[in-house]
Amino acid sequence: MKVTNKELKSKFNKYVQQEVEVSAWVRNNRDQKEFGFLVVNDGTTLDCLQIVYFNTTTNVELARSLRAGACIKVIGTLVATPQMAQSYEIHATLIELLGDSSEDYPIQPKRHTREFLREQAYLRPRTNLFNAVFRVRSKIAYAIHQFFQNKNFIYVHTPILTANDSEGAGQTFSVTTLDLNNVAKNPDGSVNYSKDFFGQSASLAVTGQLEGESFALSFRNIYTFGPTFRAENSNTLTHASEFWMIEPEMAFTDLTGNMDVMEAMVKYLVKYMLKNLADEVTFFDKFVSPGLQVKLTKVLKAKFVRVTHHEVISILKEAQSKGVTFENEPRYGADIAREHEKYLTDVYFQSPVFVTNWPKDIKAFYMKLNPDQTTVAAVDLLVPGSGELCGGSQREDNYEKLAQRMQQMNIPLQSLQWYLNLRKYGGCVHSGFGMGFERLLIYLTGVENIRDVLPFPRTPKSIDF
Repeated sequence: MKVTNKELKSKFNKYVQQEVEVSAWVRNNRDQKEFGFLVVNDGTTLDCLQIVYFNTTTNVELARSLRAGACIKVIGTLVATPQMAQSYEIHATLIELLGDSSEDYPIQPKRHTREFLREQAYLRPRTNLFNAVFRVRSKIAYAIHQFFQNKNFIYVHTPILTANDSEGAGQTFSVTTLDLNNVAKNPDGSVNYSKDFFGQSASLAVTGQLEGESFALSFRNIYTFGPTFRAENSNTLTHASEFWMIEPEMAFTDLTGNMDVMEAMVKYLVKYMLKNLADEVTFFDKFVSPGLQVKLTKVLKAKFVRVTHHEVISILKEAQSKGVTFENEPRYGADIAREHEKYLTDVYFQSPVFVTNWPKDIKAFYMKLNPDQTTVAAVDLLVPGSGELCGGSQREDNYEKLAQRMQQMNIPLQSLQWYLNLRKYGGCVHSGFGMGFERLLIYLTGVENIRDVLPFPRTPKSIDF
């Protein structure tokens, strides 16, 4: 009967001493005089499966010649091996070649650097590390939908092509059908977008938030989960040009309620990870990020601290007065650096931290202006070991204040008039946040480079595969 390694593992008693058929890719082949061992993986579990072939196995000469990367079908008997490292193996009666692998197969049975494996991104899922990473990516994506669906959130597909820069940062990828070798121009030398596909400038979306707000003001609670794009020329461990975002928007919800949902979501996903991806957690804890399991378990029991930006700067300055050194000076009215985040989460509070009420001058136009007129009802969630995990705000629900803020930040009102109109056609208190999916995966796996949690990473000067 055809089975997978996952089925053999979970229903061992059903299949032991039975004839089974598996198909998989060869990881290693150790040929000896009377018998040999194939280590294979079929992609259904992190665990590899050992195949033992004998002189009596049909196609034994083929088996002896198999190289790493070859795809094979095996028919044989499942045998218990409780005294061995693996608890079972298959004694093959027949081995059939489904797809050969040449001698230049890049993923040989040895340890490869992650830098090398990025150059082989189309094959790296066949290694233990990326087999684990991308299984986590799949399962946690499912868990995200499960969390919101269980709370009756509506899943909204927001546009990938857009005519506005929702963040106002100008770091967008332009999309055009114009002939770039002969661009149509206006008399003043500017681009004549009337000749373009949409009749105006267009770009890849940096967020689905604004469209999400319009649906929240109809359905109450919604979320988006899809790809977003930023033309930010940054080569850090946590930045990519194409990444996925989870963005809930909630009507009748203030900043406090927003934080409640953030905390519940993080704890739900951590609990799901520990329960449903135990093998992967053990693997990451042993080979990638020692202490990961303890870190994640602590989060489940932690009460997330809530502190204002002003209080954070005071804490950091007090730490300096007691001998703590920072490369970046903590300043009121300014952003905080990664080293500041690490001190807050790993040293001072030793727990996840919500930093609220940020200076308005370093935040986006759509955030609710606080009564002090200098801060906005914004929040960043910082977590131990990873820093900022997600950020959000209560959205400005006053038409005049939002219009004034947009004018101050030189954001064209005309292209976003529909967004402004939400404030005069039955607007209400509403909030939302954005969580970078890859940032979440970095946190859950301990794999520190965003390039290693994206199947095919898009970064500056890199669009391979």
